[in-house]
Amino acid sequence: MNINFSILKEISEIHGESFYLLDSKQFKRNYQELEMAFRDIYPNTHIAYSYKTNYIPKLCKIVNDNGGFAEVVSDMEYNIALKIGVAPQNIYYNGPYKNPSAVEKLLLDGGTVNIDSNYELEIIKEIASNYPENQLCVGLRCNFDINDGVKSRFGFDVESEDFTKAINSINDAHNIKLIGLHCHFATRFIETWSGRPEGMLKLVAKYFEEPPKFISVGGGLFGKMAPSLKAQFDYDIPTYEDYAQVVATQFSDFYKNVEPSKQPKLIIEPGSALVGDAMKFAAKVINIKDIRGKKIATLAGSIYNINPTLNKKNPPVQVFHNVNNKDKLEMYTDLDFGGYTCIESDYLYRGFDGEMAVGDYVLFDNVGSYSVVLKPPFILPNFAVVDYDDESKTIEVIKHRETFNDVFQTYEF
Repeated sequence: MNINFSILKEISEIHGESFYLLDSKQFKRNYQELEMAFRDIYPNTHIAYSYKTNYIPKLCKIVNDNGGFAEVVSDMEYNIALKIGVAPQNIYYNGPYKNPSAVEKLLLDGGTVNIDSNYELEIIKEIASNYPENQLCVGLRCNFDINDGVKSRFGFDVESEDFTKAINSINDAHNIKLIGLHCHFATRFIETWSGRPEGMLKLVAKYFEEPPKFISVGGGLFGKMAPSLKAQFDYDIPTYEDYAQVVATQFSDFYKNVEPSKQPKLIIEPGSALVGDAMKFAAKVINIKDIRGKKIATLAGSIYNINPTLNKKNPPVQVFHNVNNKDKLEMYTDLDFGGYTCIESDYLYRGFDGEMAVGDYVLFDNVGSYSVVLKPPFILPNFAVVDYDDESKTIEVIKHRETFNDVFQTYEF
């Protein structure tokens, strides 16, 4: 994305002093490259995009238009998928809490619910008894040790009686069909990823006489990063190909003697890996002050706009100078960027070295993951999202800047 001060100023005059820049073409490239990395090894690989990571409808539609699936964890996200035209059979409902009415609608429409607990299983059994003529397709969420040092809270402990009972209970129901298995682990390290397919394929060998329709190894993949961001990790950041080698190779070996048409779908559920570098955040420099020898620039943005998980890493940044204020530029060393909130720890960046002046814009890269969906309406509502096309030089509004009425329409005055 080729950006300059004039473009940022033009957008700012319409949408305010802070806004998100979406690069939908980069998102599409990421989708295609990740899919190809896996399909080169195991052709029956499919991407189910993690809506919770960034549910901007245009991104979800790109996935659907390219043959991908929707991975949702709430009835809100389920409704997003339906609204953009995702077929119910391409929707996978995960998460530890599910709205029973949404579960019922999706199952009756031919979608798949991955059961997280006995509580959900009982809900589905009741739905099955109410609709004896409908076959309900479900998966089971599996919890096992992948040697990541984390005891995950998601899914059934596969070593427990509950897991075996759940499988038997589903098999005993005449109109509930177990068509696949799912797992979710948050750890992104490549060293722990080999445990996912290994554990899932062991379960398939134990509990399925025929290959299931799908096996999902979940999400939690690193995406593309600028060198400045990679350098802040104390380990190497895996590529799409690295993950594919670890996961898809095991599937290819396991099913090498099975006719391709009978091989299960290998489903991956990326979020950050697709959208992380597909969004930027622009914030205007409001003032620069000296507090007992410490230089601090206040920006028209907040850490909650770019890093709501507060991981303390500096995102890649570019500063675009106001062409009319070049005579006011100063060279700074160890300059911190403070946010607009009244939280003392609200810093978007620590230790910037370079030229800056009031009126400049700071462009933060790699902010597509969780930034829009987790940003609270604290002090200021959220900002606009615009999709900027380099080639056509066009600006498409994806999300309007939120207003007072957007935030307070559910309150009683």
